[in-house]
Amino acid sequence: MQRAQNVNVTQLYDATCAKCHGRRGEGGGAGTQSFNTKEKFDQKLDKPFFDAIKNGVPDMGMESYGATMTDEVVWSMVVHIRELQRDALRSEFGSPRAVNGVYTSQRAKFKIEDVVTGGLSTPWSVDWLADGKMLVTNRPGGMYVYQGGNKIAEVSGLPASVEQGQGGLMDVRVHPTNGWVYLSLADPAKSGRGAMTKIYRGKVTATGGSARWTDQQTIYEADQQYYSGAGVHFGSKIVFQGDYVFFTVGERGTNMRVQQNDGNPYGKVMRLHLDGKVPSDNPVSGSPMWSTGHRNQQGLAFDSEGNLWDTEHGPRGGDEVNLIKRGANYGWPVRAFSINYNDSPFRTPWNGPGESFALPVFRWLPSIGASGMTLMKGAAFPTWSGDLLAGGLVGENLDRFRMKDGTMVEREELLHGHGRIRDINVHKDGTVYVVLNGPDKVIRLVPAE
Repeated sequence: MQRAQNVNVTQLYDATCAKCHGRRGEGGGAGTQSFNTKEKFDQKLDKPFFDAIKNGVPDMGMESYGATMTDEVVWSMVVHIRELQRDALRSEFGSPRAVNGVYTSQRAKFKIEDVVTGGLSTPWSVDWLADGKMLVTNRPGGMYVYQGGNKIAEVSGLPASVEQGQGGLMDVRVHPTNGWVYLSLADPAKSGRGAMTKIYRGKVTATGGSARWTDQQTIYEADQQYYSGAGVHFGSKIVFQGDYVFFTVGERGTNMRVQQNDGNPYGKVMRLHLDGKVPSDNPVSGSPMWSTGHRNQQGLAFDSEGNLWDTEHGPRGGDEVNLIKRGANYGWPVRAFSINYNDSPFRTPWNGPGESFALPVFRWLPSIGASGMTLMKGAAFPTWSGDLLAGGLVGENLDRFRMKDGTMVEREELLHGHGRIRDINVHKDGTVYVVLNGPDKVIRLVPAE
């Protein structure tokens, strides 16, 4: 049996599959058809592709590879095929394009407007105070206040944060009724090098040309033993429902060492009362944990039916959209739709004997670097009302999802190629604000008249 760590996925495909299916999946050899059609790119074919490679297709003269490849290696071939399909389909069909400045999607027409085009440094998140002023966080530190697209102040008195790799000053979310402003950040360790996701709340008072952070309270703080020098996977997204605040903590690069363990804070969706107290009906008594088995959840949103959704990163392939349920385990790193960054096999995605991991409702394959997520509401785009919008960093994509009864019934790509999408939020008027990195700016989607 070939072991995963000794296999280069691309080289194995080229040596084993390309002679019939083509090095780019174009088909032709031995009369095989192209993989590179929209129909064959559908996620419902993940398992049939896997079964065909493992068990063979005798009627087509394709032998089985299950005797010489582990399941992990077989799955890696599927991931490679998905990468070939993505490249071919993007080349053939391109990206959503505007005609005379107007984008035409399945259910709406829209335009893009610049909101903030300068003075930002890796902007991370956007939200609005009750008086309509806009807050924008920057990962290196600094939260700015804007009015009418113009910067009027930098908020003074913010808690300390450290820019450590992917971490820094991250999410900002304003509670819709009580005015508290919640922040997530990479909190520096009290001694030595290291950081961990921490949640604060406070008030922002912006008058004239100044703004100040006051009334600070700590909502969530991990024990110092969990602070890590790793610069990855802070999670940090925040969302509210009723008397509760939900937020994400990534696995901080721990992977196999401690991930499948309810006793640590890594790879969790957390649930607390708005003041930071632990609810009595959480899955584990005295713990903020709501669900576990996550990798790096950088999108979090409730839909109009009250269901909680996240988006999270796989390594290479297999970013996920998950329906988050109380006490559920989402499988990382035991199960994954991905391979390793170094082009070697990693895991298989489906439950094995005795396993009951919650599987994603949708997976991006290849990865998009899943980021912000929001619920569509307001008057601007009534035909998108109740849909979820989700962004991608490396994918530079903005996707729209329609969910019903916890399942996906519709998906389309609205934007691609405008920059790394870091955050998405919907203004009370229903226009969609998108935070970009590279270029560092804030844009918005408005209806096309």
